[in-house]
Amino acid sequence: MTTLAFALLFVLACTGYVMNRRAAQAIWADGTRLHSLSNFHGLYSLLLVVIPIFVLIILWLLLAPFVINAITVASLPADVMSEASSGQAQLILAEISSIAGGRVFGDPEPWKIDAANRLVFLNEASSYALVAAVVVLGAALAYFARQRVSAEFRARQRVETMVSGLMIFCATVAIFTTIGIIAALVFETWKFFSMVPFTEFLFGLNWEPQIPIREGQIAGAGAFGWLPVILGTLVITAVALIVAVPTGLMSAIYLNEFAPKSVRSVVKPFLEILAGVPTVVYGFFAILVVAPAIRSFGQSIGLDVSPNTALAAGSVMGVMLIPFISSFADDALSAVPNALREGSLAMGATRGEMMTTVLFPAAIPGIVGGVLLAVSRAIGETMIVVMAAGLIAKMTINPLDSVTTVTVQIVTLLIGDTSFDNPKTLAAFALGLMLFLVTLLINVFALRIVRKYREAYD
Repeated sequence: MTTLAFALLFVLACTGYVMNRRAAQAIWADGTRLHSLSNFHGLYSLLLVVIPIFVLIILWLLLAPFVINAITVASLPADVMSEASSGQAQLILAEISSIAGGRVFGDPEPWKIDAANRLVFLNEASSYALVAAVVVLGAALAYFARQRVSAEFRARQRVETMVSGLMIFCATVAIFTTIGIIAALVFETWKFFSMVPFTEFLFGLNWEPQIPIREGQIAGAGAFGWLPVILGTLVITAVALIVAVPTGLMSAIYLNEFAPKSVRSVVKPFLEILAGVPTVVYGFFAILVVAPAIRSFGQSIGLDVSPNTALAAGSVMGVMLIPFISSFADDALSAVPNALREGSLAMGATRGEMMTTVLFPAAIPGIVGGVLLAVSRAIGETMIVVMAAGLIAKMTINPLDSVTTVTVQIVTLLIGDTSFDNPKTLAAFALGLMLFLVTLLINVFALRIVRKYREAYD
């Protein structure tokens, strides 16, 4: 029914657009001068129908399950719900939902079957009510918009006001989403630091979040020093950037300035294909090809190489990042005004000198943006690290050793049956907040570089 509601919304919006546009064109055909073009009259009807009904559908889909569940719970036998805790009530509601969906296990009580039938009825009634509301409200709004069509109606101003409101709303959602993410991280991190000292987390040299999760279980006391985890993240990121930045920049410079068009038309699509390869494929390549090759080469020259290494994960991650840096650098070089190229060549500079002394410095803002994107992607990568670098946190900068990263540890900590009020689970939020601060500092540093060079070359 949700698909039907959106389909009806699309039909009503298109119908309103066509009706208003034709009505405005008819007025124009009679020789009357319109204040706004006929397209704006059609867009006014389309936006007037789409915006309120889209909001109605979203709110309905968000609130209807809570209302239906509340009605279902209220209709359950009083003696059953009075003795059930909040967790037991949720389990009962989940079982009723499962029965309503046709997944019956065992022989449920009659009152659960009655509640499941009631839940099915309420869901169907809600779906039909949503469709009816969309049809009635959409038709009313389309009719209202049709009545507004006239020579004096300022349709363009109304459309611009609606579009401006939409943009303000989207910007507000983005701002509040960011605030919500930060607030959630800070709140859970505060709970973590109420259990684990801040100094132990910030300056601790051991990361072993293995603590008892059940009474009587034998486990270590746990160590929550994040330095080995962030150090492993930085080591893998550094290896990836050492591979990706020179290769990406050199390929961009060659394709932008020196490569023939036939070569560029073949090489550039192949580079962009690398950006679409799933990270799990890179992980398989790292663990099956790169890691054994590094281990075999290290043993042949007498080096002690771990089965999983930061070098294997970082080098494959660097290959994955090459298209990002190359594409951003190529676009930045192409955006440099031709006057700079021609002026440099007219002064007698070679193409190589022109690239190194004029184009490349002028394209620094775009190039830094590409490198920044690559850094963010490297820091946030998980699958390649899990498969090729390992899960053990070590205080080492040796790329031939096994390390782990912040994102891998976050995933590891949130998997399992540990409750959310446990330090082991809350440590994931502390790691997330610290990773957020690190990436924020990287962004600030990159923006300072961009602004400095943009002032010099704009």
